[in-house]
Amino acid sequence: MSMDEEDDFYSESEYTDSESDDEEEESEVEDIELPQGVQAEIDTDFNRLVSNIRMTDDVSNTAMLHREWDFNIAQQDAEFRDDLREASGIGKKKGKKRGRHLGPVLSHQVRALIGEGNQAYVDGNIPEAIRMMQEVIRIEPRAASAWSVIAQCYEDSNEPKKALQLRIMAAHLRHDADEWERLAAQSRDLGYNQQAIYCYSKVYSLDPTNVDALWDRASLAKEINDLRAARHSLLAILKRFPHDMTVLAELRPILIEVSDLPLCASLYQTALEHYQTVQPLGPAQPIDPSLMDQPLPNQTFGFIDILVLADLYNAMAESDNAIQIVRKGCRWLQGRAGQRFWDGCADDREYDLPPEDQGNMNTERSGDIQPGHYPLDINARHRLAIARIKLGDVEEGNMHASIVLAQDVLDYAALFGEIADSYFEREMYADARPIYEILGSEPATSSLYVLLQVAVCRRMLGDLQEAAEVYKQVIDADQTNNDAKMKLAELYEIMDEPRKALELVYQVIDSRKRRAHQPEATSTPSATQPQGASLFEEKRTKAKIPAPGKSRLTLAELKALEEQREREVSLGYTRVEDLWLRMRHGDAEAEREWMMEAEKLVEMFRETRNLFVTTRDYDFKGMFPKRRIQRRDDTEEDRMVSRLELNERDRHTRKAKDDGQASDKVDSFRGVTFSNWLRIFMQYTFVLTKRGDYDQGEEILRHILLSNAYRDSNSQDTIRITIITCAVHASKFSIAVEQCRKMINTHQFNNEAFRLLLVSLASGHHPTDPFVSSTLQKHTLRELRLHDAAVKTPELMKWNAIGRKYNLSSSGKEEPSKTEEEVDDEVEIPGPVENNATEKTAIRMPTKHNPIIVTLYGQMSLAAKSYQSAIFYLLHAYDYCPEDPVVCLSLAIASLGRALQRQSDNRHHTIAQGMAFLSQYRTLRKSSGDEVLEEVEYNFGRAFHQLGLHTHAVSHYERVLEIAEKRGNEYASVAKEAAYNLSLIYVTTGAVPLADGLYRRWLSI
Repeated sequence: MSMDEEDDFYSESEYTDSESDDEEEESEVEDIELPQGVQAEIDTDFNRLVSNIRMTDDVSNTAMLHREWDFNIAQQDAEFRDDLREASGIGKKKGKKRGRHLGPVLSHQVRALIGEGNQAYVDGNIPEAIRMMQEVIRIEPRAASAWSVIAQCYEDSNEPKKALQLRIMAAHLRHDADEWERLAAQSRDLGYNQQAIYCYSKVYSLDPTNVDALWDRASLAKEINDLRAARHSLLAILKRFPHDMTVLAELRPILIEVSDLPLCASLYQTALEHYQTVQPLGPAQPIDPSLMDQPLPNQTFGFIDILVLADLYNAMAESDNAIQIVRKGCRWLQGRAGQRFWDGCADDREYDLPPEDQGNMNTERSGDIQPGHYPLDINARHRLAIARIKLGDVEEGNMHASIVLAQDVLDYAALFGEIADSYFEREMYADARPIYEILGSEPATSSLYVLLQVAVCRRMLGDLQEAAEVYKQVIDADQTNNDAKMKLAELYEIMDEPRKALELVYQVIDSRKRRAHQPEATSTPSATQPQGASLFEEKRTKAKIPAPGKSRLTLAELKALEEQREREVSLGYTRVEDLWLRMRHGDAEAEREWMMEAEKLVEMFRETRNLFVTTRDYDFKGMFPKRRIQRRDDTEEDRMVSRLELNERDRHTRKAKDDGQASDKVDSFRGVTFSNWLRIFMQYTFVLTKRGDYDQGEEILRHILLSNAYRDSNSQDTIRITIITCAVHASKFSIAVEQCRKMINTHQFNNEAFRLLLVSLASGHHPTDPFVSSTLQKHTLRELRLHDAAVKTPELMKWNAIGRKYNLSSSGKEEPSKTEEEVDDEVEIPGPVENNATEKTAIRMPTKHNPIIVTLYGQMSLAAKSYQSAIFYLLHAYDYCPEDPVVCLSLAIASLGRALQRQSDNRHHTIAQGMAFLSQYRTLRKSSGDEVLEEVEYNFGRAFHQLGLHTHAVSHYERVLEIAEKRGNEYASVAKEAAYNLSLIYVTTGAVPLADGLYRRWLSI
């Protein structure tokens, strides 16, 4: 027992009759102000443990503690991640001073019992002290001194395991990081690793500056093969110490083990970029192992790290990145980072061997840049060879491979094997075969794998007899290798030796029969590790033995757990609503806390399997839906087995299912309506997109699209419009086009979907490419044909009840073949139907031509510079709506564009036609008022400018500037565009002073 605890006990015993004894005890223990959420978490853990202790008299009962503290380490790991988020400053209030934690006010009876227990302990009456403190805990479980005294009693009774249990209980009340660290060390010494991990997480939650606790947690998790916990701990350390190479070295094997290569490569890439920024001229000490034998600095990106990053890119089939990493990384390590001109060379002439070392290898380089002949370590050259071979640059790869293969095979056997495997993957068996044969000729490097690869290469090259000899060697070395026997049998069959082949096949069959009859060696799991003082279910890490079937939670336990989660959701939703207004007013602290709470809610929704069922035809019926008992008689069951009337029964089954869903459908989840859930998703993804994390926001919204809670068309439209909004903000216009196409398919013959597409691709160079993409053009043309057929030949239109849209029937007209771009529209999973009447009743077909879709396709052709097609479709739109100024302006632009093409054979007529439509556009626009005069004048000036009539163009541009000067609102007009075009005319005609005046007046910031 520590001296501080002894002082507590004696001070309490001396002042048993005084009413201030508890105040004296509380004054000696200075509580720390905890991060937000840590106090609630510790109280929750403690309440779980003591909730049922009141019903028993034996506080030290080990079995009872195990039953009450039945933790799941995965849940603890999730809570630990929450602690990390809180400890990182999210939700932490600044300016708060350290205060005193107000414990429970003890009654006179409890204080008297504590005094009697302390006196019994001082008198050496351990059983009586234990009994008195048990009574105190039964009355008031939060009396920290009672737990400490009873723990010391068991310590003095030579029962350290029980004492450890009770000290962990007391630690939940004291909130002392040092005490949790001592408990973690004791648990680790006793082999209770899961408990130690839990204690380390408490240390860090109480003291976020204690990174040693994170490191100890990571190392312990790594020892017990809990890679997930180790990964999270090391990533948390890396956030506090970015680009620390020691932490990265520890994290790398874990990420590789869990196959998270992209994250590992990303961390190393950002670390390299960081050190290249900090040390632009290279590390302080030369690091190239081929030149210097000096040790590496502790905190820098070394040569080994370059190789690691190149290996990661090669493993992820990103050979281009691997090549760039080796070239630029080694150049930086050699202090030549400024020689960026080498990046313009597609080959690796920078690291060519000097002429005196090339030997028989003659590498001719073309171009102005001569080879650099800079030294390159053989390991780095090996990575270049692998990347070049995988990339298909065989000539450059062979050059590097020949340099590597010139080394001693005993020293570089691994490099030889990887180069041979790269050739083998590229089906370059003639290049791989000699390397495998070199490896197979040395006893130290030969293996069954190498010999089998030699045999495969010989077989693929047509040397069947030699391949058979190698397979014989493998079979002689391993008589149980059935794969080699089957391969050899195939060769014998090809070589027309059926008897030998049949003999080998019989051997394989006999071997498999004997193996089937042999009893499997069932490894009897050893006795489980005694729990002892551990409050967790400790796992055996030496051998992975499948655990026996765990008892599933009962329905009552599941409902109790669901109620608890519903309370958590209610609190989280209330907190999110309260923080939203503060967040919108620019409160950064509120925004961090809102993001943390919203992330918890979003992830909780996404992790609920009942909301994401495999069959989307079923609505969400709650977490505990009532199951319908389907009663069928024998005749009906026999009928189901047979194939008669299958389609009829399926239709009746679907009808019954839909009728049942109409009554069982639930509109809320854990106390929050689905509309409010959707609003949280939208707000969260908007904030993520605004912060630059669009990809995560898109992933969340696409996942929510699959939920059976949002099967109705309104919810689907809302989610898709949210995706479009985020995509436009992030300049991901191809995503916006994809979602608009789905909206067009869903709302057939509805112009609002086309207007949404036009709004999403409003203006600019970046939206132009998706606007003129072939997929969108074909999709729009297909919809145009359907509109035209619906008006002209409605009898050929056929309603598809499954897809709920009209298609063109094959009768009387051949359907166009579907290309790959059209397939995605057809496989779109339709949303739910409200009832059978909706399914049977088709939507109304248009009765007159639609100018919007025709104009849209004409503008697509116009943007793609296909002016003749644009004129054709825009003339149709003019016939449908002759008084639309947009159609007239589009026709004018298309006519002028066609007139300036070399293929135009009636140029003057086309120009006259364009000016006529432009005049019609002016007439229609002027009817809207004087506000559009600037627009009209600018478009006329632009037309004359395109035709080369600069005098007329200048007059119209100057009118635009005059109107803007009079109105004084230059930013709401096209004055700057007119000024820029006018300056171009002045510059080309030699009036530079006039252009300079326009720059100073209109085009200066």
